[in-house]
Amino acid sequence: MRILCKGCEALGKATIRAGCNAFFGYPITPQTELVAYLSKKMPEHNRLIIQAESEISAINMVYGAAAAGFRVMTSTASPGMSLKAEGISYIVGSELPCVIVNVCRVGPGLGGIQPSQQDYFFMTKGLGHGGVRAIVLAPNSVQEIYDLTIEAFDLADKYRNPVIIFLDGTLGQVMESLDIEDEYEDRVHTLSDIISLKPWSSNGKLHRKNRNIIKSLNLDNDDLKRHMDNLSNKYLQIKKNEIRYEKIYLDKKVDIILVCFGMISRTCEKAAEELKKENIEVGIIRPITLWPFPYDIIKHMSEDTKYGFLCVEMNFGQMIEDVILSSYGNNKVYSYAEVSGDIIDYESVIKYVKGIIKGEVNEYKV
Repeated sequence: MRILCKGCEALGKATIRAGCNAFFGYPITPQTELVAYLSKKMPEHNRLIIQAESEISAINMVYGAAAAGFRVMTSTASPGMSLKAEGISYIVGSELPCVIVNVCRVGPGLGGIQPSQQDYFFMTKGLGHGGVRAIVLAPNSVQEIYDLTIEAFDLADKYRNPVIIFLDGTLGQVMESLDIEDEYEDRVHTLSDIISLKPWSSNGKLHRKNRNIIKSLNLDNDDLKRHMDNLSNKYLQIKKNEIRYEKIYLDKKVDIILVCFGMISRTCEKAAEELKKENIEVGIIRPITLWPFPYDIIKHMSEDTKYGFLCVEMNFGQMIEDVILSSYGNNKVYSYAEVSGDIIDYESVIKYVKGIIKGEVNEYKV
């Protein structure tokens, strides 16, 4: 069945489809529509939804429900992620699965409600204290929001770790067609499911004799080392198995490769189509997992582009640091980074690409 659907609503539909038992959130633009949608739909499916009194409360409710073995989600926008950071670190340290949505808005502090990608560093490198990591998925369409949200719950359970869905505000608000199942199997985890699927869970109704204790505190050095080694090995397995990206127009050598994610990848695809009419060949690498980042494919493609890489981002230039690391100095890397509250338009990308070819744009320097 194909329907017309807003990004935040697609998130909600996928959350129901994935069998989420409980949602704890707080309204903040531009993701409030998700909370409103789930406020209506979760009770219809006999699921729990609580509008918490704060973002801090919401993330700690996530901790409790995840510890009990339930599939659980929270969502917010940029300032709310800052408030959740400590709780996320506790969740990672306790090895609990959950899905966290960040619909990114512009600027530090309250900033504005316009779309941006300024939380890239926050999501991929500074998610919480203690060197924590989480898979970060960056959809670029309403359809991909739906598909990746369902997958996020499976990945969270697979690795007993949070998974982040990272959108800009435009993707949360845009309306597009969505292919969705007419009927689907209910994937919600019942109490009986939890004891077989999540024997580690701390649920008093299921573990009356051998109760599990979930914690992130390790005062014994040997226990601490085992725990940290386990987290490190988990991150290595994620990097080995879960890197996702899309290559566009890269079936042959090109003049330049654009590296972009989320909504901006669609702007770049339009720019590439227009530049092709002028015999300028442009390829695109779109990271779908921002962490783990697809370093190897960028390194591999370094010799297949004449002018190097151009990172196009709605921030001050953040992903470009990962692209520079990926290229290992094998080719030049340029940055077109803009924060204006508006989506970067394809005409601006075209102008920037032509500037690089003409030698009018300097290579990015760290």
